[in-house]
Amino acid sequence: MAFVPGLTLCRRFHAEVLAPLLARRRLGLCYAAGLLDGGSELLGLDTPRSTDHDWGPRAQLFVADPGDVAPVRALLDAELPAEFLGWPTRFTGGPDVRLGVADPDGDRHGVEVAELDGWLRGRLGFDPLAGIGVDDWLSTPTQRLAELTGGEVFHDGLDGALTSARARLAWYPDDVWRHVLAAEWSRVGQAEHLAGRCAEVGDELGSRVVTAGLARDLMRLGLLLHRRWPPYAKWLGTTFSRLPAAAPVAAALTDALGSGGWADRQTGLVHALETLAHWTNDTGLAPAVDPRARQFHQRPFLVLDANRFAAALRAAITDPALRERPPVGAIDQYVDNVEVLTHPDRACRIAAAVLPR
Repeated sequence: MAFVPGLTLCRRFHAEVLAPLLARRRLGLCYAAGLLDGGSELLGLDTPRSTDHDWGPRAQLFVADPGDVAPVRALLDAELPAEFLGWPTRFTGGPDVRLGVADPDGDRHGVEVAELDGWLRGRLGFDPLAGIGVDDWLSTPTQRLAELTGGEVFHDGLDGALTSARARLAWYPDDVWRHVLAAEWSRVGQAEHLAGRCAEVGDELGSRVVTAGLARDLMRLGLLLHRRWPPYAKWLGTTFSRLPAAAPVAAALTDALGSGGWADRQTGLVHALETLAHWTNDTGLAPAVDPRARQFHQRPFLVLDANRFAAALRAAITDPALRERPPVGAIDQYVDNVEVLTHPDRACRIAAAVLPR
């Protein structure tokens, strides 16, 4: 079977199989359909390697009337073809399609049927069509937002509701954006001096570990500054490198993470830090801050003093309640556990405990 990018495969699956079947057997059905539930294909990053699991002809199909869910599921169970363009339309293994392998003898097909509002609540913990509050934004991992605003809508026959939900999730309101950026700069400020101190006492491994953590935070920060939802670790470097202005920063971070000693590591870090400082000033979200690195107290290494940027961004927040919140940002800025970040109920509970209203 020739590889077809997953988004192309699923778009054609809807156009050539799902839509004709529904038009023929469910006359007048109002529905929306797309591919929005996760996977490398939503970001256009799938390759032939991706086809070994969580991949194949599939879609999410949303109906307006709850009474249509069961009949449409039964129709698809009975009449979907076994294959499309040579790829099985059924899956086996795992509790759901997203954890399964395409298999012509699988026990379930790849079309999920649901009500839109309930499905959105299941993915996010809230319904964006009912409004998105500060707590909603801050309890939602950016990977989940990347998924829901990536992918594609194949058909929107629910008066544009699916398209509207995605548009509302496109990006943070400015005050929330400031809060999240301030939290990311705070993370940098807490660690930027540690790599030099480790190197000073001969701990090269520790210095490299700190530098790697800073590189991750700076890539996430760069994406946030360019209004791009940071994905999870597998695609963070790839997504960052695709930013129009990323090449010099990617080169600097590569040098910082290379085999050289502390002098090379510091040069790379300083260049990356100063570049992202310029990017922050360019957003106009806060008054400009001097983007030049400086000596850390009397110690022989350079830092940006990143907390200056965090403070400027927090001071520019117009919502006094948000401005007074602890500067921890969104859930994936202080939680790094897949079993939390992929379960909205857990993420919401943790966010509520950390950021009480």
